[in-house]
Amino acid sequence: MSNMDRLEQIVARLPEAARVDIEAWDGEPTFRVRGKNFVFTAPDGTGISVKLPKAEADALVATDPAAEPTGYGLGRHGWVSIKLGKRLSKERWREVEEWIRTSYTLIAPKRLARTVLDQDGTPV
Repeated sequence: MSNMDRLEQIVARLPEAARVDIEAWDGEPTFRVRGKNFVFTAPDGTGISVKLPKAEADALVATDPAAEPTGYGLGRHGWVSIKLGKRLSKERWREVEEWIRTSYTLIAPKRLARTVLDQDGTPV
């Protein structure tokens, strides 16, 4: 199974989430909820950008050599770009899913975000 297939499976479990390929960016895939991006990804799924709480984003960048603040000024708003490579361990996929779900909850409307937070057992 390709990285993109795995990413699409993770996103498919989120309410009203959809893949949208951006023509202006050479067809770069994004995942959106109600028209707002919560994941940017490389076409082959070997890298993602997600929004995290600022402290979590800073900690990830400080401790994970594959992570860096996202360009275009997004990094200062908690966006992090993570190089995934082609082969990920089960543990890394768990982290990727957690990051994607967190990004979703920060971008989605409150009602949809609450559904995911409840599923994850995260206090609102």
